[in-house]
Amino acid sequence: MQKIKYPSEYFDAADTLSCGQLFRFTPKGKGFNVFSRDKSCFLYTDGAETVIECENSDADYFYNYFDLKRDYSAIVKRASDFGGALKVAAGKAKGVRILNQDAEEALFSFVVSQNNNIPRIKGIIARLCAALGEEKSFGGETYRAFPAAKTMAAQETDFYYGVGLGYRAPFIKRLAEDVSCGKINVNALKNLPSKDLKTALKGIYGVGQKVADCAALFGFGRTDSFPADVWIEKVYREDFGGTLTDRAKISAWFENLFGDDSGYFQQYLFYYKRTLEKQSAAK
Repeated sequence: MQKIKYPSEYFDAADTLSCGQLFRFTPKGKGFNVFSRDKSCFLYTDGAETVIECENSDADYFYNYFDLKRDYSAIVKRASDFGGALKVAAGKAKGVRILNQDAEEALFSFVVSQNNNIPRIKGIIARLCAALGEEKSFGGETYRAFPAAKTMAAQETDFYYGVGLGYRAPFIKRLAEDVSCGKINVNALKNLPSKDLKTALKGIYGVGQKVADCAALFGFGRTDSFPADVWIEKVYREDFGGTLTDRAKISAWFENLFGDDSGYFQQYLFYYKRTLEKQSAAK
């Protein structure tokens, strides 16, 4: 077992996991069990340090997964220099990091996520893994890997209705079939420029603008992407004085404003607005 330690100022475990970019993690003791494809680690923040405990063979994987090679202090400074709500947001959310997730798993996960809430998304994905994923072990406990596309393709559509996917069931069934037969080549998608990648993603059955933006950012590492949801709409109207109503146009507006930092700044603003709303509701 190996422990990877990183200053918590720019890597807070809870803040990073709770920003809507990841759905396979569970609270445990002082931290969280985090799952990616067939791997697992234990993540926690302890004072000035955030610690990743993982198998020695997975150390490089999780070092990359949590983007530890990147200097987030420089990103926070750029956000702070922008001023306004973004400066405030970056100050509150500077412990958030964007994860380098497996592209295939992220694509499936964000198809599940459309018009859905985080607890329900997590439940559906957990049931998919429990039913179809290979059994693995970590820290003396068993867990299930994310299912292979071939395994998922072999299931009937009714199976996906059964795990709670609703109208998304045919989308997941078709995606599994297309990935497993090579019609959708995830590795080839990685080589496309961001604009072409999003066009290709939107050509997938069941994938719209929001899913394409999320998959591009969180699965393919395209930080020039800025997914727009209800929280970002509120930020746009309340903090940037925007008048657009179409989320695709709002997303494009922010991407034009923030460029290659769009994804990082989106996470800061998302965290900021949702946290303010929670604090207001608690009063």
